[in-house]
Amino acid sequence: MNFDAVIFDLDGVVTKTALVHARAWKMAFDEYLRMREKRDGEQFREFTHDGDYLPFVDGKPRYEGVKSFLESRKIDIPFGDPSDTPDKETVCGIGNRKNSMFNKALKEQGAEIYESTIKLIKDLKAANIHVGVASSSKNCGAILQSANLADLFETNVDGLVSVELKLKGKPEGDIFVHAARNVGAVPARSVVVEDATSGVQAGRNGGFGLVIGVAREGNEAELLKNGADIVVKDLSEIDIEKIEKWFHKKPLPLLQASDTSAGISIFSKKKLVFFLDYDGTLTPIVERPELAVMAQDMRDVVTRLSEKHTIAIVSGRMREDVENLVKIKGLFYVGSHGFDIKGPEFSMVEPRVKEVIPLISQVISELKKEIGNIPGALIEEKKFSVAAHYRLVDEKKYLPRIKEVVDNIVKRHPTLRVMSGKKVFEIMPDIDWDKGKAIRWIVETLKFSWEEDSVIYIGDDVTDEYAFRAVRTRGTGILVSDPLRESAADFHLSSPDEVKKLFEKINLII
Repeated sequence: MNFDAVIFDLDGVVTKTALVHARAWKMAFDEYLRMREKRDGEQFREFTHDGDYLPFVDGKPRYEGVKSFLESRKIDIPFGDPSDTPDKETVCGIGNRKNSMFNKALKEQGAEIYESTIKLIKDLKAANIHVGVASSSKNCGAILQSANLADLFETNVDGLVSVELKLKGKPEGDIFVHAARNVGAVPARSVVVEDATSGVQAGRNGGFGLVIGVAREGNEAELLKNGADIVVKDLSEIDIEKIEKWFHKKPLPLLQASDTSAGISIFSKKKLVFFLDYDGTLTPIVERPELAVMAQDMRDVVTRLSEKHTIAIVSGRMREDVENLVKIKGLFYVGSHGFDIKGPEFSMVEPRVKEVIPLISQVISELKKEIGNIPGALIEEKKFSVAAHYRLVDEKKYLPRIKEVVDNIVKRHPTLRVMSGKKVFEIMPDIDWDKGKAIRWIVETLKFSWEEDSVIYIGDDVTDEYAFRAVRTRGTGILVSDPLRESAADFHLSSPDEVKKLFEKINLII
């Protein structure tokens, strides 16, 4: 199997409690809006399912849902405290009022289940695929108990866990990422199943390999727009074979041999924001990192492109190194797989990574001692990580030893993880941060619009898959690879030379 885990949302996916939640929200908000009409003379406008619940409340943590809806009505009240009583006029008070109504309904009605979802879960477990549940609701445990489903899942990351661990709520992917890690899986090889727009956004933002949207509300278009890769009306339409097939998806050719302008029309209508990998994208892959020198004709065409459009170079190299190699002023440079960002308007080092610098120095010494004498082995020292290259190594003879050493180091240091690339193992901080999250940070910091602007990521390596998953359904991912391989990218080019040809075409028409 090319995937290891499936993480399910609860309400509306596993159980039919989404409608119970919706009714409780309507009762709580309508009561509050009636009170404001009577007290303040404000015209009452009822809380509706399509106009209010779906866009502002559905899938979000309880107090975030209250806050979001009230902001939509331009109602400003104190946030309060989670201990507030249900009659208190605060965000927490209204949220607690809703929760009281929901628990009463749950006790009276119980929790019904979607039989097709339970069948899929049982099929997954029979195939040794891990399953977990992740929900914004603090009632997740009670609902599972009510439906006799508590023993079905290997992990339950709910609203209570989120508060305890300070996980961000949807549309951030924290709860799904945490659930995947709890079952020993990584998001790239895992699936999220969600029915809310904020939930499919969370799946995409978490970098999951597949996000399945369940359109219980006839909201197929919204789910696709917000991050779902596949949308179904019911999970009876999905099986293990279809999920596995998705993970073998290959990008479409961008430039056709018969017409080299084919495909670039996708870049012609909006402001363009380019995020470009360096090695294998702007330069060919070479035997040693220091030999990857950018050709002058590529530098010229990227410089011309930067005169009209925003460009960021995103690399696993140290930021200073890639900046010295590219030598183009006015660009944004992102080094160390996104941990180190610098541009004309700002700079940022991911705060958590600074704590790991002394440990990385220790690991560099360990690698030198253990594999430094292997012929052809190259240890690339970086500030926030260290890479063990084996491109020049006799792989049959020495690769098992290199892999064993790297794996043992990571086992001894649980704050580290290993990331595999092209003929390289990279040991880096085990922090939920990568190229994709760095791109999101830049887009939001520069106030670019995913809808109004065209965000394009071009890369060649396995590490670029984080970025492809971050831009999919809202931007364009382009894989540089020959031969073509499976990828989350939308399109592919065969070589850095084709990347240059694409840039030349864009410079001519845009």
